[in-house]
Parts: sequence; structure tokens; C-alpha cells
Amino acid sequence: MEFMNMFLIFITLIVFILLLIVIWYNSFVRRKAIIDEAWSGIDVQLKRRYDLIPNLVSVVKGYAIHEKNVLEEVTRMRSAAMNATQLQDKVTLEAGLTQALKTLFAVAEQYPNLKANENFLSLQKDLSFIEHEIQLARRYYNGATREYNITITKFPANIIATLFGFTKAPYFELDVSRERDVPKINF
Repeated sequence: MEFMNMFLIFITLIVFILLLIVIWYNSFVRRKAIIDEAWSGIDVQLKRRYDLIPNLVSVVKGYAIHEKNVLEEVTRMRSAAMNATQLQDKVTLEAGLTQALKTLFAVAEQYPNLKANENFLSLQKDLSFIEHEIQLARRYYNGATREYNITITKFPANIIATLFGFTKAPYFELDVSRERDVPKINF
């Protein structure tokens, strides 16, 4: 009888451990899916920005004939950011594109006719809205990443995460020092 009780306790313990493993595994999968969805949100907003930039460059090009280097830099950074496949590369190139766009708008300040152009003002407003949406999408992604990273690093869940190959996800952080730099404009 005592052997049977020990056997039932052992089986109950094994079932409990297996149930915990399944629950943790499903939690990891769910949180990873949320990160993927969050990244998709960032990607959609970045695509909207990429689609807007050629229109912005063409409007500025008509006014800022002498600013060829600025326009080429915006175009080059847009192309590089669009083609980036790794998250860290994308983050770095997005920071460069943001800086190039800041420089473009700083240059636009030197052309009063451009600042009054309806197309330019509309594109500038659209870009400002998209930048706000990108910021919100980045916050959501980073929040989902934080929750996932916490989940897979807490003990004893970290043991299960390691067994099944779940690793920390990177945050979408721009290079803060580049963000603080004042755009450099050469006339």
C-alpha cells in the first residue's frame, strides 16, 4: 500500500512538472508571437515612411538645387534601410535615415518658397504623423520584448527556455547619441 502511495505521488509529480513545462513553453511561444506582431507594426510604419520619402525629395529637389548631397544622402539611407534584414542593421540605418531627414528639413528652412509650398507642407505633416506612429510601434515592440525577455530569464522557466532554444530578443533602440546631434548643413 505504501508503495502504491509513493507511486501515485511520483506520477502526480511527473504530471505536474510536465504540465508546468507545457504551460511555460506555450507562454514563450505566445510572447514570441506578440514580438513578431509588434515588429510587423514597426515594419508597416517604416514602409509608409519609405513610400513618402521619394515624394518629399522630389518636392525639395525643385527648390534646393544646391543641396544635392543632402538629397542623395536621404535617398541612400532610405534604400539601405529598406534592404536591411537584420534587426540591428535596421536600427542603425533607421537612425541614419532619421538624421538625414532632420538635415533635409533643416535645409528646407533656408528656402521660404519651399516652406510655403502646399505639397511640401502636406508631406512634412504626413511624415510627422508617421514618425509618431513609428514611435508608438517601437514602444509596443520594446514592451513586448521586455515581457518576453523577463519570462524566459526567470527561474525555473529559464531552464525550459534554454532546453527549447528560446533566446532573448533584441530591443529596437536607436543610437541615442546620433539622435541628439544637431544636423550639420554645408552651404
